[in-house]
Amino acid sequence: MPYVNYFSNLVNQPPLGFYVEALFFKVFGLSFSSGVILVTLFGLGCTVLVYKIGKDLYGKSTGLFAALLFALTPWQLILSRSFLIDVQCLFLSLLSLYVGIFAIRKDSVKLFIVSGTVFAAALLTKLFALFIIIPFLLLYSYYGPKNPRLVLSRLVAFCFPVLMFASVWYQTILGRGVLNMFVHSDLSNLNVNGFAPNYFFVGTFLLNFGLGYVLIIATAFSLAVTLFFRKHFSKILFFDLICLITILSIVGLNTVLGAGLNFRSPYTNAIKYDYQSLPFFCLVAASLAGKSLSLLTSTKSKTQPKKAFFISLALAGVVILLAATFANFYYANQLSKSDYLVLRVGMEAGTGYSFFNYTPIHGGSLQMNLQYLGFIIVISGLLYAIRNDLSRFFNKLFQPMHRWIETKNAPSSHNGPKSH
Repeated sequence: MPYVNYFSNLVNQPPLGFYVEALFFKVFGLSFSSGVILVTLFGLGCTVLVYKIGKDLYGKSTGLFAALLFALTPWQLILSRSFLIDVQCLFLSLLSLYVGIFAIRKDSVKLFIVSGTVFAAALLTKLFALFIIIPFLLLYSYYGPKNPRLVLSRLVAFCFPVLMFASVWYQTILGRGVLNMFVHSDLSNLNVNGFAPNYFFVGTFLLNFGLGYVLIIATAFSLAVTLFFRKHFSKILFFDLICLITILSIVGLNTVLGAGLNFRSPYTNAIKYDYQSLPFFCLVAASLAGKSLSLLTSTKSKTQPKKAFFISLALAGVVILLAATFANFYYANQLSKSDYLVLRVGMEAGTGYSFFNYTPIHGGSLQMNLQYLGFIIVISGLLYAIRNDLSRFFNKLFQPMHRWIETKNAPSSHNGPKSH
């Protein structure tokens, strides 16, 4: 019976994630722990790719903070410690985008083929990989060639591996046709009769479990700063908009499927359906690091009221970013103590996705102390990596104060009445 259920799920889902798991089990033994180790390795890979993408689009400090926020977010910690294929899908999606960025910059047909091949692997892991097409196409439309023939050749190079591998699985092996990749049982099972999902169920999950209030505030504050000073941040405004459009597309589709069309799985499984948006939340929030420094460096020619305003915004950005980092660790620490989690999408009990935590950590234990030590090491490493930016930030921050002190202590040019 377990074999029949597994095969049924294999046909319902694309196959690659299960075959990767089977290969890992073949090498390291069949156990739940081995499966979780594999997922954790993919989670670490996602963290590295978030750093790389953040560094390439925004800068080093943003990449580092984005990776830190991503790695410590309870959403990521829960999924990367669970025997699910969602983290594999996100890893391949981010890898496809990362290679695609280089393909666009170098205008390389070979890299477009590589990016398309990785994207095909992501699609054959889970259909959610489709969302990574949004930032890829937006970047390509902005930086890609304007010649229609060149555009077509690059897109064909990207799409060919996708169509080829999808045809092999859905057309040749399953005999169902390539379009069957868009057919899933999640889009046939409705919520129970008489139950009306709230249209804010995604927000409920994000605020209370996925991201937390502080990280959402950091994301909103970062976007507001960019839009308010769009001329000053013209170089990164486009990247913020890409992240925003990607987030709204993912959250919007999940809302339509779960509340608008009343499908049960998109409603209760927001932790999976919105997972591809997590890196983009982290990228926008983490960009506060570079934006705060940029605001300070632009105060030289400003009047005193504007200087005070810019300095206040810069300080607020840093404080909010640090608060999001520590809030992530606090929520993760609290969740690690629970033996059972229900990630609700509504206030009703049981409406959400649940996890058993087989190894909860208790206060005062060795594992808890190691958790605190690990956080201290991570924060220390981050501060060391951005030490030059920190030095520039504090120099710019205290420069007006130093000038004011120097002005007050300067000797007066008037030395009393002249003697005759």
